[in-house]
Amino acid sequence: MQKLPSLPQMFHRLLALPSVSATDPALDTGNKAVIEQLAQWCESLGFKVTLQPVGHNKLNLWAELGSGPGGLLLAGHADTVPFDQGRWHKNPLAMTEADGKWYGLGATDMKGFFALVLAALDGLDLSQLKAPLRIAATADEETTMEGARRLAEAAPFSPALTLVGEPTDLKPIGRHKGHISAGIRITGKSGHSSDPAAGLNAMELMHGVMGQLLTLRQELSERYCDNHFAVPYPTLNLGHIHGGDNANRICGCCELHIDMRPLPGMSIPELEGLLQEKLSNVEKAHPGALQWQHLHAPCPAFVSPQGPLQDEISQLLAAPVEAANYATEAPFFASLGGEVLVLGPGSIRQAHQPDEYLAMDQINPAQQLIQGMVKRLCLT
Repeated sequence: MQKLPSLPQMFHRLLALPSVSATDPALDTGNKAVIEQLAQWCESLGFKVTLQPVGHNKLNLWAELGSGPGGLLLAGHADTVPFDQGRWHKNPLAMTEADGKWYGLGATDMKGFFALVLAALDGLDLSQLKAPLRIAATADEETTMEGARRLAEAAPFSPALTLVGEPTDLKPIGRHKGHISAGIRITGKSGHSSDPAAGLNAMELMHGVMGQLLTLRQELSERYCDNHFAVPYPTLNLGHIHGGDNANRICGCCELHIDMRPLPGMSIPELEGLLQEKLSNVEKAHPGALQWQHLHAPCPAFVSPQGPLQDEISQLLAAPVEAANYATEAPFFASLGGEVLVLGPGSIRQAHQPDEYLAMDQINPAQQLIQGMVKRLCLT
């Protein structure tokens, strides 16, 4: 079998292959090149590789050694967020080593994880597996999570444990909030600004909508609480607004994008109902003026099934199982069965930032953890 490149070489190669996932087609590159490179390396270790189309230039990968239920799944996404070259001091599409860090787009979130996985597995004798070992790499986690949804629908296997290698500073995450993104559009009637009553100012109506949303945000913080989280209540963020085109025209259209993060135990329809209730006053006063829709399919909140493997990893790392305010693909992997933990090297504070990096002092512990779990679940 072909020998794998060194860990730094694999790390550099994955970062050098663009895999931007973006809602703007002009920025979206797809992840096909990264997936094809991972497939080649996985096959060189003896894995059977399956590629699943997700969209234009986008693929999922799952690689398997062994078959049947049980064993270990090492999972993550092969896409990154867009980047602004002018805000980076290092080359985002290369691995740059400096100050005890490996810099580059995807270094920690999370293409670098796959390089660490492959290098760790290359140091093991995988010919003696007693239970299946699998790797999964998905598309579009940074936008729609469509890759993880497609993989979950296919349900090609049922692992005993899934580790989702998002950056958690090697601390196990057993629950996180969900994610809803919605666009609210007000369509008014434009006209000359010298006679405001002759039109219907969409920006003014949106002002009322925003007031209702801020009221909902306050009510959510008072009504719901989960002290597992650093932010113990569901959140609502006003993230993007655009309206009008000139100072001397009545604004005929205004659009607002919002982000909501439900707690575990809150259903998506429940939160949608609360949102709809707050928007109903504007809808009643101006029938047909307000429309809202999901920007992409919601991601449910996640709570890992409690089990002995979760406790074992917590003890091994001398770290309690924690909660995260962000969302991941974990609920989709959880649908495959078994226990699921979000656990990987690097800091979430580096994710989506210029000069993203992975601290080198997390490389060896991450590889030791991967090797330890493979030995525990697949080799003994």
